Amino acid sequence: MVERAYARYVANMVVIERDYVLGTHDEEGERLGVQHVVWRSRALAAWRRAGFGRGDTLIDVGSGPGYATMDLAELAGSRGRVIAVDRSRRFLNVLRKVQHNRGIGHIDTIESDLAEIDLGDRVADGAWCRWVLAFLPNPRALLERIAQALKPGGVFVSHEYFDYASWRVLPRSPLFEEFVQAVMANWRKSGGEPDVALDIPRWLEELGFTIESTTPLIDAITPANPIWQWPASFMDVGLRRLIDLGAVSAERGAARN
Repeated sequence: MVERAYARYVANMVVIERDYVLGTHDEEGERLGVQHVVWRSRALAAWRRAGFGRGDTLIDVGSGPGYATMDLAELAGSRGRVIAVDRSRRFLNVLRKVQHNRGIGHIDTIESDLAEIDLGDRVADGAWCRWVLAFLPNPRALLERIAQALKPGGVFVSHEYFDYASWRVLPRSPLFEEFVQAVMANWRKSGGEPDVALDIPRWLEELGFTIESTTPLIDAITPANPIWQWPASFMDVGLRRLIDLGAVSAERGAARN
């Protein structure tokens, strides 16, 4: 199962580095929390369609501080197991602290770069990732390792972008469109692909998956909508990062205000 996530006014990270580009500080953790709140109902719906449930072993690929991990752990129940994989020790420490405070014993964490991780052989009933494949130089290789990790009949669920340039505002803003193009250019310069969802179904079929569903997720929102705080927070962090990279001049960045 692949869910192609398309949302107007949404974005994630700008470029790939060993560390997260937007950092692993408290502000970024809070932003990821907002992101999860916005997308939680859609993730839960996708997991239910995938049949994730009690007693399952589930892999959260690129778990960050574990917002989705905790929801997966609730679905799997105490007889199940969730494996949270991330390259950020700080994020995994946040997850472990929450896990400890809530007395949840069926979450395992693995600190590893996703470009290198070995997820095991036929160990999981399901796997999930959100805006992970788009940032990898070789996303198909990770999909191959996910396929190897799933038991026969296992299910993979993913949310990824398929038309990033459609992130637009109304009325038209040339300055905003310049920002989006700068994000995409730096994204691709780093080896990632913002529209990776266009390729995922083909790769999955090559790896022996059967595509059960693909669902476009489209939002058109205004500042009055609570969802707005998520893209707004990215604009602040992402624009500062583009200025630091020299992809947007400080003068152009100031013009946004």
